[in-house]
Amino acid sequence: MAQKPAAEAAERAPEFRTLSGRPVKRIYGPEDLAGLDPARDLGDPGEYPYTRGPYDTMYRGRLWTMRQFAGFGTAAETNARFKYLLEQGQTGLSVAFDYPRLLGLDSDHPRAEGEVGKMGVAIDTLDDMQRLFDGIPLDKVSTSMTINSGAIVMLCMYLAVAERQGVTWDKVSGTIQNDILKEYTAQKTYIFPPRPSMRLITDMFAFCSEHAPRWNSVSISGYHIREAGATAGQELAFTLADGFAYVEAGHAAGLPYEAFVPRLSFFFDVHMDFFEEIAKLRAARRIWARRLRERYGIEDERSLRLRFHAQTAGCSLTAQQPMVNIVRTAIEALAGVLGGCQSLHTNSFDEALALPSTEAVRIALRTQQVIAEETGVTNTVDPMAGSYYLEALTADLEREAEAYFDKIEAIGGVIPAIEAGFFQREIADASYQYQQRLQHGELAVVGVNKYTLDQKEPVEILRVDPEVERSQVQRVQAHRAGRDQAATDAALVAVGRAAEGSANLMPPILAALKAGATFGEVCDRMRAVYGEYVEPIIF
Repeated sequence: MAQKPAAEAAERAPEFRTLSGRPVKRIYGPEDLAGLDPARDLGDPGEYPYTRGPYDTMYRGRLWTMRQFAGFGTAAETNARFKYLLEQGQTGLSVAFDYPRLLGLDSDHPRAEGEVGKMGVAIDTLDDMQRLFDGIPLDKVSTSMTINSGAIVMLCMYLAVAERQGVTWDKVSGTIQNDILKEYTAQKTYIFPPRPSMRLITDMFAFCSEHAPRWNSVSISGYHIREAGATAGQELAFTLADGFAYVEAGHAAGLPYEAFVPRLSFFFDVHMDFFEEIAKLRAARRIWARRLRERYGIEDERSLRLRFHAQTAGCSLTAQQPMVNIVRTAIEALAGVLGGCQSLHTNSFDEALALPSTEAVRIALRTQQVIAEETGVTNTVDPMAGSYYLEALTADLEREAEAYFDKIEAIGGVIPAIEAGFFQREIADASYQYQQRLQHGELAVVGVNKYTLDQKEPVEILRVDPEVERSQVQRVQAHRAGRDQAATDAALVAVGRAAEGSANLMPPILAALKAGATFGEVCDRMRAVYGEYVEPIIF
């Protein structure tokens, strides 16, 4: 081959890397797939190891669920946003709860001051939950709820509201995040220590498998791991490691795999490196299927199929030139679709500044609808398969994840690794390396360190009225004043007894809520038994 002229051979940088720091060659070819066996490693869509997708027709048969994350202020305000989104073509609901709820607190708790209804909806009582879903039939709409430590209480509230609507639990469908393991490593909204928290999760596995078989009782979340600063490979490895820990915990609690593993779902971040993100999602399906079959002996196809919700990367959004975030979100959403997601949330352009406005959330939803209806990417299943670069990335990410699994096992498993600070340290180091690359100009972020503007662009943002907190505090206090206190106290005592023993906690929590107990009171009763987790200092 003739030598290229020097001017043509010159490249923009001495080295190219993915967003996660993975080296990228100038060109990829058949030699990069030397170890790839298409039949073994790819298969057909809907067939083991599900690299090409969990279902054979994928979006030709059914589009992904368009599920915009929403929640602010009171239950009534969020209910209005839900109805608006459904009118605009959204096909599933996703509830954001405020910070007091994530910490198991009622709105009148001193630690809740200033936070009620700010970053999500305030839900204190069963009546609040009923207002949240007023006019929304829970047998017709799939709902996702993002809460972890207090997930068992919030799920009981949801089921109790379904009863009030006359909807039987076997008709209720959706997902509750309930992934406490990543809370200790990333988001940090935990209440109880890891071991009793795992007991709450396995209680939910058992209860839902019998009474709410269409409900996903945990959504194993890499999203918050990535948002905390992890690389794509760390997100992949740590998320799947948590998933395997839940499989082992459910089985150790006496549940057969087929009773709960098919209802485990996943939640991944989709960041800006287009090909790396698609490869990560494809690798996740392959690793999950292989490990469940080879390590645990699971053959049930419903269990081996990894299904996931995707959300575009909140940490990629910039306060500078916020309208550019529309472009970022569109690219990330396309990667989520080409990676084979089952549901998708697209971030709003103003989320680096505040909770999304009505206009911003409409544009975010329209982004998904344009991808679905106008681009043609839904017309064939896994159109990216066979790309030399993509398949090499997929295999490389798989190898990185397997190396992490070995390290975690050497420590003794996921919970000992959390207690030793392993995950936290790895994420902190990756976050530091990313920041160094950004500051040294190795990474470009449009509007931040490249193509900047001298003046800020004015953006009208949503602001939560301080009256929301005052009215919510009055509402919960009026609720307590009007209930049968003796009945409430007796029901809360029963929750404490169940927490101390081994009986499933779902029935006594349901009974306590129906007897008038608040969300925070139920969490407090468990807190009295289990204590609160204090994270060790990690250097």
